Amino acid sequence: MSGLLALLDDVAGIAKIAAASVDDVAGQAAKAGAKAAGAVIDDAAVTPKYVHGFAAARELPIVGKIALGSIRNKLVFLLPAALILSAFAPGAITPLLMLGGAYLSFEGAEKVLHALRPGHGSAADAPEPATDPAHLEEAKVSGAVKTDFILSAEIMTIALAALPAGGSVWTQALALALVGIGITAIVYGGVALIVKADDIGLFFARKGRLRLTRALGRGLVGVMPGFLKLLMVVGTAAMLWVGGSILTHGAAELGLGAPYAAIHHLAEAVAARAPEAVAEALSWAVTALCDGLVAGGLGAGLVGLFNGIVRPLRRRFQRA
Repeated sequence: MSGLLALLDDVAGIAKIAAASVDDVAGQAAKAGAKAAGAVIDDAAVTPKYVHGFAAARELPIVGKIALGSIRNKLVFLLPAALILSAFAPGAITPLLMLGGAYLSFEGAEKVLHALRPGHGSAADAPEPATDPAHLEEAKVSGAVKTDFILSAEIMTIALAALPAGGSVWTQALALALVGIGITAIVYGGVALIVKADDIGLFFARKGRLRLTRALGRGLVGVMPGFLKLLMVVGTAAMLWVGGSILTHGAAELGLGAPYAAIHHLAEAVAARAPEAVAEALSWAVTALCDGLVAGGLGAGLVGLFNGIVRPLRRRFQRA
């Protein structure tokens, strides 16, 4: 009897450890996922354009295909790469994060430039060549999954850097898997709602039995174009904010702490003069603005470099 009680006590202890591990993994995944907010918002802002121009019946299947591709990117390719990086080259995480921050800065600055100069655009903005719908859908999904790979790589690297050092490989793997699956579900679930919102509004406007329901439907149809534009603005701002934050923090970790310290001191000085109720929010806003300006300056330089050197060289190779 005493042996059975001892066994049950051991089982209970193992269950407590397992429960604590699950809580630890979930907590780490939530914190790591929050760090990737900028890339997530941009992913949600970019994806709806890939279903533009298709029949309504094909919108959700296309979003589903892109979501499956995103899961494959994160779990099959990027998760093992992140674990190998963490185990054998942890010192490379900060430089890779800064490389991702530079990419976010480039993308954000290019979007701002495109908004200011509508004639400016990347090759991705070029009109699609005429082809049959099946091949066009396949090309759109393929392009979206390739774009998602870059954003997913940034998300997984940010999440990896946010995990506590010294954790077991299984805890890291589970936390990264939760981040990958959770972010994919949030992003593409939101995208599915966005691309079908006008259809839902149209249905309510036409089929609603109550005057209020029909009015809500018409309002939803009318507000969606403006909402999509707002989403693009928020996505661009988030890209610049997160990109700049990654760059300043990474530079500080590599020994160049002047930009980060200057931003930190400025935010503290502004917050010290503000009412206590808004001091913390104002400090965050100043920090985010300064990080965005850093990213915007670097991104503008990278856009100029790309347009002045990389793009002409690529055109020459294409002609050849």
